[in-house]
Amino acid sequence: MLQRRVVAAINMTVEGNCDHEAGLPDEEIHQHYTELLGQGDAILYGRTTYQLMEFWRTFLEKPSEEKSMNDFAVAIDKIPKIVFSRTLEKVDWESAKLAGRSPEEEVLEFKKHPGKDIFVGSPGLIIQLLNLNLVDELQLCIHPVLAGKGLQLFDNIKDRTLLKLVHTKTFRNGSVILYYAPVNR
Repeated sequence: MLQRRVVAAINMTVEGNCDHEAGLPDEEIHQHYTELLGQGDAILYGRTTYQLMEFWRTFLEKPSEEKSMNDFAVAIDKIPKIVFSRTLEKVDWESAKLAGRSPEEEVLEFKKHPGKDIFVGSPGLIIQLLNLNLVDELQLCIHPVLAGKGLQLFDNIKDRTLLKLVHTKTFRNGSVILYYAPVNR
């Protein structure tokens, strides 16, 4: 097995807004993320994103009429989730656990062992790990929409970071994923 990579994957608007309600997820995008989650050993979340993702648990108990959403719910339920929080005392999602160490320590421990990718799905954690030079790949799914307000992903980058475009994927709805590798490590 190969050494684990840390892959930061996030949906955002053209102007860099990463509000979960601003994008245009559809069947094709849900299928993409379902497949992506199957390629990982864990996903790292901050409290806010973790609590937003708990929404998908409802599809396990009461499936929707849209198969792609149900499939994504199964995938997100299955992948182990590590949650970083200063306020949560416990998590009740069976596949989730509270982190016992800092994001840096958790990632460095993961990287010591071979395995599948480790995903990062929270804006704050993505920035923290980018600032620590611990992200191996950045996957930005840009939705063709301008939100006009909301959380800007890259507001707290502390140093200039060069990125190399390694791949793109375009969806029928006009969304595109830009796959970047940081180059100034």
